[in-house]
Amino acid sequence: MSSVTRTYFMLSVTDMPRAIAFYREVLGPVIRHESDTWTELKFGDATVALHTTDRPDPKYTGLGVDVVDLAAAYHAVLRTGGRVLNGPISDPSGQLRYEVADTEGNTFTIAGAGTMPDAAPPTDPPNTQTAWPPAGEAG
Repeated sequence: MSSVTRTYFMLSVTDMPRAIAFYREVLGPVIRHESDTWTELKFGDATVALHTTDRPDPKYTGLGVDVVDLAAAYHAVLRTGGRVLNGPISDPSGQLRYEVADTEGNTFTIAGAGTMPDAAPPTDPPNTQTAWPPAGEAG
């Protein structure tokens, strides 16, 4: 039997400098290692790796992050070229979450406590769904 020495989650990107700038601006100083083809982001105890690809299609990732300042992350997504796909969606504990896409088309969830201040509208009309879990997601 072999033992696991490291675990990481990989996202495909077509423009590494743009992707690095997006994550640095939205989530702070998360860069652990940076190169033209492989960059590692430290998200708490998790490692997310960015790997270059020539396929630009949007990609569902299943990735989710909780942040201290949801409003700041929301505005950073829009400011750095990402897109807000839907939200805010509220869960029973009062947390809000947004589904967003990074500059490379990778989708993920940003969640945090509290209420959103006046925010620039997302590209698509917000989904104010309050049921948890959202339709199509396992609970």
